[in-house]
Amino acid sequence: MHAATALFIWTCLGVTVLASQHREPCQSPNLTGILSVMSFKGEHKGTGHYTYDHEVNKLRLTMNETHNVNNTLNVDLLMLFEEGVFYEIDIKNQSCAKKSLLAASHVLELPHNAKFTGNFVLGSASMPGEGVNINVWSGVVPVEKGHYIVSTSADHCLPLSAVFFSDSTSLIFSNMQIETEIKEPELFLLPALCEGTELEGTLDSFYALFD
Repeated sequence: MHAATALFIWTCLGVTVLASQHREPCQSPNLTGILSVMSFKGEHKGTGHYTYDHEVNKLRLTMNETHNVNNTLNVDLLMLFEEGVFYEIDIKNQSCAKKSLLAASHVLELPHNAKFTGNFVLGSASMPGEGVNINVWSGVVPVEKGHYIVSTSADHCLPLSAVFFSDSTSLIFSNMQIETEIKEPELFLLPALCEGTELEGTLDSFYALFD
């Protein structure tokens, strides 16, 4: 894990030198896939399935989040970034908690003010179809006083990986088995057990889930 972290940081620093032109942030398509989260220390924060609707900026994330070997939390979240709220759903126990979400930034959609950092080819660039053309973007999350670095495919703006770091945490996100379609749109419907739920807490940002 430490080697992978060092390689990612080295790559991000390296492509900065290659940035020679301004590019507007691209927009991700609808997505389904698997998201894995690690800390820079090699701690596994969680791995789970997600479905993301970019048109309305809604995310359903079901993740097994592990802070240590003795404490495992199953998380089922419906995140409505445009509305600034999210629901923590527990179907088994028939409970639902509604909380405020202060920042809309997350790893599946580039913020409109993300800065283009550079471009590189992952793999062989000498043979057609052998390499993946990747753009790298960076920016800040003011509410957490943090910074992010996100890599996307240059052709379809698929979010491939991201790093988030602040004074309190440093995280690496890996996006796997990506498909550009929503197979279960019903996942974005608010469960009946969540209807009428009152706000009872606040989350600074998507990244704070993994502190």
